[in-house]
Amino acid sequence: MINGSCFYLRTVTTATPILPLVAFLALTWTRTLYAAPFIPAAPDQVLEKLPLAAVDPQTRELRGLRRQLADRPGDLELALRVARRNLEIGRAEADPRYYGYAQATLAPWWNQDPPPPEVLLLRAVLRQNRHDFDGALADLRQVLQANPRHAQAWLTQAVIQQVQGEPAAALRSCLALRRLTGSLLFNACWGGAASRGGQAEAAYRGLSQALAGSPGADPVERQWALTVLAEIAEQRGDAPAAETHFRDALALGRRDVYLLGAYADFLLDRNRPAEARELLKDEQRADGLLLRLALAERRLDDPAWQRHADLLEARFAAARQRGDSTHVASEARLRLELRQQPQEALELAQRNWAQGQREPQDARLLLEAALAAGQPQAAREVLDWLTRIRLEDERLAELSRRLREFRS
Repeated sequence: MINGSCFYLRTVTTATPILPLVAFLALTWTRTLYAAPFIPAAPDQVLEKLPLAAVDPQTRELRGLRRQLADRPGDLELALRVARRNLEIGRAEADPRYYGYAQATLAPWWNQDPPPPEVLLLRAVLRQNRHDFDGALADLRQVLQANPRHAQAWLTQAVIQQVQGEPAAALRSCLALRRLTGSLLFNACWGGAASRGGQAEAAYRGLSQALAGSPGADPVERQWALTVLAEIAEQRGDAPAAETHFRDALALGRRDVYLLGAYADFLLDRNRPAEARELLKDEQRADGLLLRLALAERRLDDPAWQRHADLLEARFAAARQRGDSTHVASEARLRLELRQQPQEALELAQRNWAQGQREPQDARLLLEAALAAGQPQAAREVLDWLTRIRLEDERLAELSRRLREFRS
C-alpha cells in the first residue's frame, strides 16, 4: 500500500523536524522499482553531467546545497538537508544513484555510536531501500527510545512492518500517530495496515471519510491516500472505485513511480495492455516500470518487448555481480510472465519471500509461480500466512482456492 521506501510527513503537531516525501515507501515498498544504489566515495563525486536545459530548479538547488556542504563538511543540519533532497530526487526520478549520494553525505556520522537521531532515521530509510529491514527497525527503535513522539519514525516503522507482512505490528505503529499527525495521514497509515489484517471495509470507509474531510490537504498526502484507497478497493474487488482513485491520484500531476506501477498492474490485470503501454512508454529507467512496459508490449505482439526483456536481464545480471538481491521479485515476474520459466520463477519468488518481502503482491507472485510450476506444496508458507493475518483479497483468495484444489 505504501510506496516501497518511505512516506515523509510535511505537517505534524510535534517539535520533530518534518521532511518531504521520499522513496520506497517503495520505497519500496513494498515493490522494488529501483536498483540498489551505488555509493560514491564522496558527496561531491561526479558520476554524470546533464545538459543545463535538463536541470530543473530542484536539481539546481541541490547543487547549491552540495557546494555549501563542501565548504562546511561538519554542518550536520546542512548535511541532513542535502541527504533529504537527494532522497526526494531519487524517488521522483527513479534514480538509485541519489540514494548513494544521500548515504555518502551522511558518512561522517553514519558509524557513530549512536549517530544523531535524524541520521538514524535516514539510515533506516536507506537500509530499508536495500531490504535490510532488521537494521532499519533497529535504527528506528533507537530513535523512538530517544523521542517516543517522533512521528516520522513511527510512520517509517509502520511502512517496514507492512512490507514484512505484519499488519498487526504496523497497526500499533500507526496508532501511535493518532495524536501526532492530521486525520488524513493517520487514516492513510491505519487504513493501509488495517486492510491487510481483515478490516478492509472499515479501512476503506475511514480513509474515504478522512479524504473527503481534508479538501485542503497537501497534494503529496492526497496522492498517497488516494493510492492506498485504490489498492484497498482493488483488494475488495471494486474495480470501478479503484480506477477512480488511481486516476484522481495521477491527476494531481506529481510523478510517482509506485503509483505508475500500481496503476499499470491494474490495467494489465484487466487486459488493457494498450493503456498500460501508453502510460509507461517513456518510463524505462525504473526496472519495475520497464518490466510492466514489456508485459504490455508482449500482450500486444509489439516486438519491443524482447528488447526490453533483454535489457532487464542485463540489469539483473549486473545487480547480482554487485551482490544486490533487491531485484529478485521483478526477475521472478520476468521469468514467469515473459520467459515462461515457472521453475526459475518459483525459486526467485521463494527467495524474495525469504528476504522478508511479504506484501500482497509478493504473495501473489509466489502463488502464481507455484501453480505454474505444478508445485502447490511450495506455497504452503504463503497460504498459512494468509490465514494468520486474515488478509481479504479476492485475487489471492482465488489463487489459494486453486492451489488447495491442486493439492487435493
